[in-house]
Amino acid sequence: MGLGARAPRFHLIQVKFRLRRLRTFASIFVGGVLILAFAGACSTRGDWRTASSEPTGLAPDPASAREALVQVYAARTWGWRGYFGVHTWVAVKPANADDYKVYEVIGWRLRSNRSVVAISGRHPDARWYGNAPELIAEKRGPGVDAIIKRIDQAAATYPYADRYTLWPGPNSNTFTAWLLRAAPELKADLPSTAIGKDYRLDGIASSAPSGSGYQLSLWGLVGVAASRVEGLEVNLLGLNFGINPFDPSLKLPFVGRIGAERRIDTAVATP
Repeated sequence: MGLGARAPRFHLIQVKFRLRRLRTFASIFVGGVLILAFAGACSTRGDWRTASSEPTGLAPDPASAREALVQVYAARTWGWRGYFGVHTWVAVKPANADDYKVYEVIGWRLRSNRSVVAISGRHPDARWYGNAPELIAEKRGPGVDAIIKRIDQAAATYPYADRYTLWPGPNSNTFTAWLLRAAPELKADLPSTAIGKDYRLDGIASSAPSGSGYQLSLWGLVGVAASRVEGLEVNLLGLNFGINPFDPSLKLPFVGRIGAERRIDTAVATP
């Protein structure tokens, strides 16, 4: 009876062990396929000095679009880092202005002892070292000039202007999230590949990166966020997982957003 009872149990252990090995293999295989499938989303060949920075047509011509405008962009970064994350920035154009102003953080500026915050007149929808940008959010028309003023004030008070760390932050995505918290009307849902957007040193609790809802984050390494813009997000070691029932989509590390075409509301709600 002892040996007979022991045999089924041993067989069950073997089955469980094989299932674990199968799950491990499947996870590695699926992960590899996803990375390879999305490798084409970023440019890794050629010289970064000659990579394209041509505009992509996502930003209206200021000569014909005279209304105030704010846009939020994300593009895969250069080289191997593009497999993991994106660079984000905010572009603004006050009413009747002839040019755009782009707000972003560029880490190499620290080499010359400058602030990492860069405010320039570059094309807002330009390719980022060859990689095409995605329009994350946009607002235009009445009420946008007030938003632009808040964004400018937030850029001037960015607390990490003298430092830059690729992971877990502060980096370019930390800066964009800082600006968005000052302009919650944008309702900008930064992609899960915007590593660094959850980084904060000024406390564990805050609003989510969009400026709405709530977030608990421990130095951008572990945290959770919930809002009507982001949905529900979980951050583990800078990798972001989430689901958004309000703009139906799934959020995954490396891959980014999976779902229907992103809904962008361009109008500013009036009180």
